[in-house]
Amino acid sequence: MNLIVAVDSNWAIGCKNNLLVRIPADHKFFRQETIGKVVVLGRKTLETFPQGMPLKNRTNIILSTNPDYHVKDAVVVHSKEELLKELEQYPSEDVYIIGGESVYRMMLPYCNVAHVTKIDQVYEADAYFPDLDQDEEWKITADSEEQTYFDIAYEFVKYERDERKGDFK
Repeated sequence: MNLIVAVDSNWAIGCKNNLLVRIPADHKFFRQETIGKVVVLGRKTLETFPQGMPLKNRTNIILSTNPDYHVKDAVVVHSKEELLKELEQYPSEDVYIIGGESVYRMMLPYCNVAHVTKIDQVYEADAYFPDLDQDEEWKITADSEEQTYFDIAYEFVKYERDERKGDFK
């Protein structure tokens, strides 16, 4: 299973239910990685999308603890157990966890690839992603040249779980 996230220098991912910054190349990378795949996200993340609608050309699985929550053109699950059962029907390499913070933290132990856009800046934030650089189970297996968008420097970094460390799933 994969996850895809953009983080600042402190591994922050959002503030007040919004992205920290919008970088067109990051959005393009996100689209290229997830088109035709399965995306897993929480209800609050879905509500940040245009018109609160699921992403087109993907299977959207929304996690919400509200049993009455329904979303047109998406699968809604209500627990980690229900989510894991739903994901059994898809190839693991086609599943992307896309946020927010609680969904990332819950699903990180099940992922073996992390696509991280690292933004060389610090933003005001209230949501964070676990620092993979400090987690010995994860190692960098690919990274791009540093890129810039106006005055923002960033790079695309691929992390993979080291199967020899910890509890690989």
